[in-house]
This record gives sequence, C-alpha cells and structure tokens, in this order.
Amino acid sequence: MKKPEPVTQVKRRRDLALSVIVNQVPYIDFLGVTFDRHGDELTATMRFHENLIGNPELPALHGGATAAFLEITAIVGLAWASLWDETETEHLNVASVQTGELALPKTIDFTVDYLRSGLPRDAYARARVNRSGRRYASVHVEGWQDNRDRLFAQASGHFLMPQRDG
Repeated sequence: MKKPEPVTQVKRRRDLALSVIVNQVPYIDFLGVTFDRHGDELTATMRFHENLIGNPELPALHGGATAAFLEITAIVGLAWASLWDETETEHLNVASVQTGELALPKTIDFTVDYLRSGLPRDAYARARVNRSGRRYASVHVEGWQDNRDRLFAQASGHFLMPQRDG
C-alpha cells in the first residue's frame, strides 16, 4: 500500500495552482483583489481605495469595478474548481503550472444584478459552480461587504472551458 502524501506537498500544489491562475489576469492586481483559500473554498477580497468610487456624491463603488470583481471571482473560482482533483493527487501537471500555461475559462455571457449601492469599504465575493463539463460551465457569484446575508451584487455567467490534455 502506498503511503499517503504529506499534506504540505498537497498545500504547496494548491498554492502554486492558485498563484498561477491569479497571475494570469493582470486586472486582478489592478483592482487590488486577493484570494483566501480555506480547503476548496475561495473568498475574493477587493480592498477599498478611492479609485473604485463611481459616484462621489453617495459615495458608491463604480458598477464596472463591481462587475469586474464578480467576473474575476467567477473565472478564478471556476479554474480553481476544475483543478481541485488534480491538486489533491500527484496528477497536476506541475511543469505547465510553473510555466504559467494553465488556460483559463473564457466568458460567454455574464449578468450582474446590482442589489444596492456598494459602500466605500472592502468587498468580498464567492463563486459557486452550478455546472461544469468538458466544454461549458455555469457559475453564480455573490458579493457582500459587511454582512454575508446582505448582498450588494450577484452575478451569473456561462463560460467556455479550456481544452484539457488527457
């Protein structure tokens, strides 16, 4: 019987895969979005800064920044979910991960529901993959600020999945 792999190696593969996914989207850094990983769950955080204000009279977050934040969360969450099984085993192609050659899902359509004004503070989001096949995926994203039960925006999107070897 094969001895189980040390958890530190599995965590290292997970961190590497997430880092490569995030680094492939320069807009993530531009918006100041970070991802916290707890097991298979990712939480995106968009730290508040003045450049995100769309209406200074309220003040409220710009709708485009909100939509981009939710779409980024959907793409990273979907890419992460599609690699989860491979990061759990030694089947992850470490060479393609290390060279940044992981193909990301492509947006087919993305619909945002603005439920209330985004306040001038940090925002959080989580994606839930509703369906993911070899060619197509459907994702729902929820965005909140102070209270997870009080969403300020939500979105649904459909994505073309990258072709995978094997």
